[in-house]
Amino acid sequence: MNSLSLLLGSAALAAAASAVAQPPAPAPAERSVLAAPASRPASCPALLRQTFKRLQDESPQDLCQYAGKVVLVVNTASYCGFTNQYEGLEALYAKYGSKGLVVLGFPSNDFGKQEPGNSKEIADFCYNTYGVKFPMFAKTVVSGATPNPLYVDLIKATGTAPKWNFHKYLIGRDGKVIENFPSKVTPSDKALVGAVEKALAS
Repeated sequence: MNSLSLLLGSAALAAAASAVAQPPAPAPAERSVLAAPASRPASCPALLRQTFKRLQDESPQDLCQYAGKVVLVVNTASYCGFTNQYEGLEALYAKYGSKGLVVLGFPSNDFGKQEPGNSKEIADFCYNTYGVKFPMFAKTVVSGATPNPLYVDLIKATGTAPKWNFHKYLIGRDGKVIENFPSKVTPSDKALVGAVEKALAS
């Protein structure tokens, strides 16, 4: 065997050894369950670029799925003088859902400690007592120093933070906040219904 063959053979052996010794590439870090989806539609407005756990099973839900709809965001509680508004909210959702309205419920224990239960207890109460079918999310903070990111944006957009349970924010199809309503304004109130109908028509 000539010197050229020996040289080529040594180079091949060295390359093979190097390949064997090379450590495997590290696996990509596991994404947080609440991390943003890899791709969101460009049409999704900034306000809805949020992910929250669904109340029933804590499955992450991207709010971009509601882009193009009229959205009514409500902070809820199971043991409040306004709790019977669940019935009106569900009626509103049933009447206008096919026209593009969605009601999003965010249980919170911020006011009067009136939402003490866990996710299963809250979900069972909402469904069994009021037949709630509109989307509900895991218990969260909506006021004070550390509200959740959606409420940070809602408060910034309106200059108004919830003062009690069942405060309502109405968001138009373009993802801009139209108006907000205090707890005492019921889901059947003419002002709220009128604002919903106007938003659906635009």
